[in-house]
Amino acid sequence: MSEFHDKLKSVLDRFDYIHFRLNSIDIDYRSSEYTDLSKELSDISPVCFEIRKLLKYNDEIKSSLGIAAMTDSDPELRAMAENEIETLKVSIENSENRLKILLLPKDIDDEKNAILEIRAGTGGDEAGLFAANLLKMYEMYSNIKTWKFEILNMSENGIGSLKEAVVSISGKGVFARLKYESGVHRVQRVPETEASGRIHTSAATVAVLPEVEDIDISIDENDLLIDTYRASGAGGQHVNKTDSAVRITHIPTGVVVAMQDERSQHRNREKALKILRSKIYENRKIKKENERASERKIQVGSGDRSERIRTYNFSQGRVSDHRINLTLYKIDKIMDGTALDEVIDKLIEFDQAEKLKNSV
Repeated sequence: MSEFHDKLKSVLDRFDYIHFRLNSIDIDYRSSEYTDLSKELSDISPVCFEIRKLLKYNDEIKSSLGIAAMTDSDPELRAMAENEIETLKVSIENSENRLKILLLPKDIDDEKNAILEIRAGTGGDEAGLFAANLLKMYEMYSNIKTWKFEILNMSENGIGSLKEAVVSISGKGVFARLKYESGVHRVQRVPETEASGRIHTSAATVAVLPEVEDIDISIDENDLLIDTYRASGAGGQHVNKTDSAVRITHIPTGVVVAMQDERSQHRNREKALKILRSKIYENRKIKKENERASERKIQVGSGDRSERIRTYNFSQGRVSDHRINLTLYKIDKIMDGTALDEVIDKLIEFDQAEKLKNSV
């Protein structure tokens, strides 16, 4: 426990230093140092707030222990002190647990924006319709969070059915929350075209990648094979008249990204490179995490696209997340984004608890 308290003291010392430095007359508020220190201060302020609460509880319990130990004190006062001690023990334990969670190593990508990919899986048209439902769910959830939701690429099958979609979502803490959505989402419901009322099961795959910049990952232009071709599908006179569509292959990894939504070849290339960087970055990150945490049985934020993570049963009105055995009978509210936080919050709590166990 002394190691834990030493860590708390070092955080308070760091807070005091940053505060002193930011108020120094020789620091330029336009400098990178000022920006970096301001961000660090914002990050550790909640930790310092909790540390000070813990120190206050410890001071109060020392005082109450002193009163309870006085043999000549008033019996009623001593009883009050003993009750206070029990209450403070619970407060101290809760505060220490909150601090342990706050001090867990942060995912360096949590504050990044995200690239969201949705693809229809098994189940024919019904899978495509469900993929479209998921896209709408994440769009409404993003609106609730005041995140920017931008469709980069979309391929539809008609009748409101979605083959695949790639979306950029930007805002505060986007990846921190959406990273738990990667995996296979399964739906059980009666399709509108099913005359007999038989329940069908189909699926869609969701992948969430951190959106990265050139500074996060460097790609050698010599490692890229770039093909241009004529866009297909809806697009009026533009279709089949210019080679605006772009396909980029990263030769060392075999990762391929194609983009044809924009009329400009330059814009399609720009979008394709954005997605390509995220895919390569994610592959490298997952490889490193698997090497470091191969002993962990459950990684709810691992991003494994082949894992069946959730079932949406419309006839029963329930959504079940299989990673944490959570079932909520709020399918309408989850599908319109208003109750999706209830699922994500539980996934975060579970992930934090697992990390705490593995840090002991």
